[in-house]
Amino acid sequence: MIALAYGGLLTRWVLAANPGNETMARIARAIQEGAAAYLNRQYTTIAAIGVILALVITFAVNWETGVLYVVGAGCSALAGYVGMNVSVRANVRTAQAATGGLDRALRLAFRGGAVTGLFVVGLGLLGVTISYWVGNRSLSSG
Repeated sequence: MIALAYGGLLTRWVLAANPGNETMARIARAIQEGAAAYLNRQYTTIAAIGVILALVITFAVNWETGVLYVVGAGCSALAGYVGMNVSVRANVRTAQAATGGLDRALRLAFRGGAVTGLFVVGLGLLGVTISYWVGNRSLSSG
């Protein structure tokens, strides 16, 4: 939860940075639209396959494993979505920050990239925690 909270804090810090002039903002919007279209298309395809796999796992193994597969896939998808969104928005802000010096730009770029890592770790640990909780409940009730 600490990794997710700090990732959220860094996200707010990055998004509060100056996004630059109108030309930079226009280019950034086009990049954001392209990234969103890419993610939506990719996740739509992956979701269709994921639903089929979740059903196969649920019926071939057991419902707990099917649920945990969905939890893991959801955590992974969320980390990717947040990471891509923040990274794309950090790009233009990093370019603007570079006009004030390399130190400012590197600090912003590092924090923007750290969001992805923090969400991957935080959501991964959350998924493992949920798996442990579901596993222990099914063992104690079975």
